[in-house]
Formats: sequence, structure tokens, C-alpha cells
Amino acid sequence: MKLTQILIASSNPGKLREIQEILQGQHFELHLPADRGIQLEVVEDGLTYAANAALKARAYAQAANCITLADDSGLEVDALDGQPGLHSARYSLKPGASDADRRAFLLQNLRGKARPWTAHFHCTVAIATPDGEIFFADGDCPGEIIPEERGGNGFGYDPIFLLPERGLTMAELDSFDKNQISHRARAIKAALPLLLKLAQ
Repeated sequence: MKLTQILIASSNPGKLREIQEILQGQHFELHLPADRGIQLEVVEDGLTYAANAALKARAYAQAANCITLADDSGLEVDALDGQPGLHSARYSLKPGASDADRRAFLLQNLRGKARPWTAHFHCTVAIATPDGEIFFADGDCPGEIIPEERGGNGFGYDPIFLLPERGLTMAELDSFDKNQISHRARAIKAALPLLLKLAQ
């Protein structure tokens, strides 16, 4: 069977591996823009996750003439009225902040607020075709923020994001378990029927 080519609108090889694991067994061949010599700077100035994901998906689908999958995601903490949300990757007062800086800033802002600090990760996936069609799917992963870091397998906010039903942080899960329950996994699984339809 012929494999359907899908471009992943990201420069992150780790994200490619994650999506490959989530879509394992499907007849897709996944690529990063660098595999095709494509370099784009897409300004993510949308006001929603869907808007940002669509900006990336459309730009890369046109540049590569290929079905393209893009995502935008964030952490929403109830005690902070949904922050950091869309700004999760830039949530710090420090220029050039690291993931550790962002986690520290989040915990600093939660200091004095009643626990549990309930939160969820959200992901919106956008799938664009070269002729301009666009489709969306969403995924959420509920949990809570804890004040101490645990686990070394994740990135971003994973070490302080607890999954209460498992008693583990996202960073304490192995990649197989994470790819069953993460917000990105749930969004991509929700998008699978769309991908299969486009592959026909």
C-alpha cells in the first residue's frame, strides 16, 4: 500500500518521534520541514490555539505542497484564570528563559493560593491541505500542579504536572504511557479519521 506523505509543521525531532509513535501502524510517512529543505518563520500571533495551529499548517502545506499537521498547546491553571495558556512557551519575565525558569515562575505565581492547583494541558491540531482546506481536532489532559519537580522523561511543565489517578507526574511516565493519555496524543487520535479520509 502506498504511504501518504504528511508534513509535521515543527523543527522538533522529538515531536516527530512522538507523533510517529501515536500514529504507529497507520500508512503514513511523516516528515519534518528540514527533510524537504523548507525553512519558514511563521509568526504565531493568533488569539486561540486553533488560530496559531492553522497559521503554521497552512503556511507549510502551501510551501511543501503536502498534507500538513500542526499543533498548538498550552497549560491552563484554574487558580491563575487559565494562565499561562497560549503563552505557556514564553511564560517568564526572564529573557531567554528555560523550561526550569518557566516552572519556577508558575510556582511563584501560585504561592499562597489554595491547593489542589487543578489544571489541564490543551492541544489543538490543525490539518491543512495544499489547496487550502483546514480541519481541527482537540485534546485535553486533566491533572494538577504540584510544588516539587518529579521525573526526568518530560519537558516543559511535565515535572510539576501530576496525574492524580496514576500518582505520577507527566515526566515520570514512559513514552508509551504518555502517548496514550497526553493532550497531544488525544488531539492526534481525534484527528486520525480526518487524516485517513484525506489519505484516500
